[in-house]
Amino acid sequence: MADTLEFNEIYQEVKGSMNDGRLRLSRQGVIFKNSKTGKVDNIQASELAEGVWRRVALGHGLKLLTKNGHVYKYDGFRESEFDKLSDFFKAHYRLELAEKDLCVKGWNWGTVRFGGQLLSFDIGEQPVFEIPLSNVSQCTTGKNEVTLEFHQNDDAEVSLMEVRFYVPPTQEDGVDPVEAFAQNVLSKADVIQATGDAICIFRELQCLTPRGRYDIRIYPTFLHLHGKTFDYKIPYTTVLRLFLLPHKDQRQMFFVISLDPPIKQGQTRYHFLILLFSKDEDISLTLNMNEEEVEKRFEGRLTKNMSGSLYEMVSRVMKALVNRKITVPGNFQGHSGAQCITCSYKASSGLLYPLERGFIYVHKPPVHIRFDEISFVNFARGTTTTRSFDFEIETKQGTQYTFSSIEREEYGKLFDFVNAKKLNIKNRGLKEGMKQSYDEYADSDEDQHDAYLERMKEEGKIREENANDSSDGSGEETDESFNPGEEDDDVAEEFDSNASASSSSGDGNSDRDEKKPAKKAKIVKDRKPRKKQLESKKGKDPNAPKRPMSAYMLWLNANREKIKSDHPGISITDLSKKAGELWKAMSKEKKEEWDRKAEDARRDYEKAMKEYSVGSKSESSKAERSKKKKKKQEKQTKGKVEKKGASKSLSSSKSSAKSTNESFKSKEFVSSDESSSGESKKEDSEEEGGPSPPPSSEDSGSGSD
Repeated sequence: MADTLEFNEIYQEVKGSMNDGRLRLSRQGVIFKNSKTGKVDNIQASELAEGVWRRVALGHGLKLLTKNGHVYKYDGFRESEFDKLSDFFKAHYRLELAEKDLCVKGWNWGTVRFGGQLLSFDIGEQPVFEIPLSNVSQCTTGKNEVTLEFHQNDDAEVSLMEVRFYVPPTQEDGVDPVEAFAQNVLSKADVIQATGDAICIFRELQCLTPRGRYDIRIYPTFLHLHGKTFDYKIPYTTVLRLFLLPHKDQRQMFFVISLDPPIKQGQTRYHFLILLFSKDEDISLTLNMNEEEVEKRFEGRLTKNMSGSLYEMVSRVMKALVNRKITVPGNFQGHSGAQCITCSYKASSGLLYPLERGFIYVHKPPVHIRFDEISFVNFARGTTTTRSFDFEIETKQGTQYTFSSIEREEYGKLFDFVNAKKLNIKNRGLKEGMKQSYDEYADSDEDQHDAYLERMKEEGKIREENANDSSDGSGEETDESFNPGEEDDDVAEEFDSNASASSSSGDGNSDRDEKKPAKKAKIVKDRKPRKKQLESKKGKDPNAPKRPMSAYMLWLNANREKIKSDHPGISITDLSKKAGELWKAMSKEKKEEWDRKAEDARRDYEKAMKEYSVGSKSESSKAERSKKKKKKQEKQTKGKVEKKGASKSLSSSKSSAKSTNESFKSKEFVSSDESSSGESKKEDSEEEGGPSPPPSSEDSGSGSD
């Protein structure tokens, strides 16, 4: 027979709700792990008193009773698994797995039995229903009647709020059956009654969720938060985990209490109680118990008189009373040395703490994600800027959490942490390539050797030394005249100074031409050429000598493979760190050897640069001469075009003048003879002061007539 039995998809009944989880039976006992909360119930084999197999709504169920009165119920088994479980119980626990069916007659009268923390309502020998008394929040009595009220269950769609029992009177003297019933319930019920004095009180503590300042009164079974507006009573049985987290500023501390079920205020549920402390605040605490009681109850974990930091006292008292370990950040350290990462979740900014077994985000809203419930994580680029990235987590239940606005320098640390925890990274191949660019110089501190800074300084010195040699006269820009093309010739003619006397004025419409005002000539300005961007930018010459490397870079190139072989699997970031440490620890004599090599390389570079600059100067002078020759040719072409345009405009003006003289004739010309007309023509020409035009063939023809 196998030593262990494992069952998946098993449901545990806790406070009226069915929680999914995994059940494991071994020689040592029974272990159930809740898939939702991660809480583990461990029942030792020596504590088991009884095991019952019965038919329930979800198939078949297993009820386990312990010797101290606790009851555990697990549902979701198949009928065929009874024989396997029965044999296992006989072999390893020496218990008979009894079969008991529930009574389904529908009767509402019977007998009540109190067994441990369980109230069982039986008809005959068969149970009808059972009530865990830890679910009872209040018990009230009336005449022949007892009313039980229950804690509200947020996970269930329908919750049972109360049950009333009618208790008939009996003839026994001195015993009230109603009071006896109520006392049996109250002895095991989870009824919070602030009776007696508190063990200790912490006053005016700053609480982030729920927000405000509260007095925390510590009682043996619960803690009481007393504020100006609200009061909360938190049983220690509802505390799942305790966290003590340092703030990024190293001056404050978060103390986080995880609760299930959560505390309620109206429709708001608080699954986490977050307290904020200052490290500088101290307190002296005296417990309201004598030393013998303190020693007997807490077994040395607490003393009657204690003093220290306030956050230490609160966490120490809570750890002793709740009897749970306090979770602190592990070995993760971010880029700034803090144990957390600044990021944003939903609309608020907060801190993400990578823990040994999960992530926790504080503070609004608080989120705790265990590694065992993570399906995969994803690194995504920031939506608004390239200076940050997003960290996405998707759980096996399909819930997705996105922590955004994480600084780019945190990428390498977070990636290495996730990789070391063997979480499934969705985009591993892409991000490993990005990791190199993110981490190459991300961890360089002032006290470490910065290879990049040293190389930049070396290049700056070389640029200063060769500033005069490398100048190419790019700043000497001369203004050039605008060279009009063929289309521009027409534009120049249209806006010529003689444009008003165009050929169109010789068509007989002289009156219309006289009334029209002459157009003002437009001045064509010489335009500066727009140099193309490619011409203004000087491209890098591939034939130019390469800049020399510094002494450190020469040493690193020679020893990179040796460092990798000495430290297999080392990342680029760690390799840069290690190389900086080795170079820093190297003796002065060894460094001088690499300095000499760097000096030789610099001399060779200067020599090659001089030869390159001489060659480039000769080529530039040739290009300059060809450029000047081209400009000269363009100017000559421009002059020819201007002369051609001027001659064309002159001929047009002459033709227009001739047509004007032919079309316009005065009254004197009509009444006089040919001789007078000839004299008047001559006089007019003399008055104008201009030379008379030579007679054309048309004029000679008209004179002969």
